[in-house]
Amino acid sequence: PFVYLTFDDGPTDVVTEKILSTLKEYNAKATFFCVGNNVQNLPNEYQKIIDQGHSVGNHTMTHPMGWGKSKKMYLKDIKKAEELINSNLFRPPYGKINFKSNKTLQKRFKIIMWDVVGGDFDPNCSKKQLIDNIINNVEKGSIIVLHDNQSVKNKTLDALPLIIEGIQKKGFQLKAIPFTPLR
Repeated sequence: PFVYLTFDDGPTDVVTEKILSTLKEYNAKATFFCVGNNVQNLPNEYQKIIDQGHSVGNHTMTHPMGWGKSKKMYLKDIKKAEELINSNLFRPPYGKINFKSNKTLQKRFKIIMWDVVGGDFDPNCSKKQLIDNIINNVEKGSIIVLHDNQSVKNKTLDALPLIIEGIQKKGFQLKAIPFTPLR
């Protein structure tokens, strides 16, 4: 009876720490799909994610939209992030993978998408809608996507305890997606 809570875009100053604190309070684990530039700028926050038993995945170096990019550019961006994010998990920014790169990526990574979108990135989505979007759609094995960034911090951080409580009330445990270091 597991579900997988994931956070894209971090680590982020202050936000990551508050997410980690909330997860710890509820004895919940999550997966953080990190942007290489953010890991480079906040290595201590990145290390805290790992030290607290959460998993990490590659979310590229610079968060490019995969569609319309050259295969060479896209793979180079991911490779650069891989130097900082030692994980076989990959999630394309915006959920839009560079199709020319897909086969190459599948040889090295497990590509992780989601089936439940909270909507924290949508300015028209209220905190209540965010919570309802998740609680009403989560089922055994669901992968939920939320964000660890400054633009959504208040909504995400305010909703997170209620999301976790709602998931746990439905009888699910929050677990990190297992990953394997690449080196």
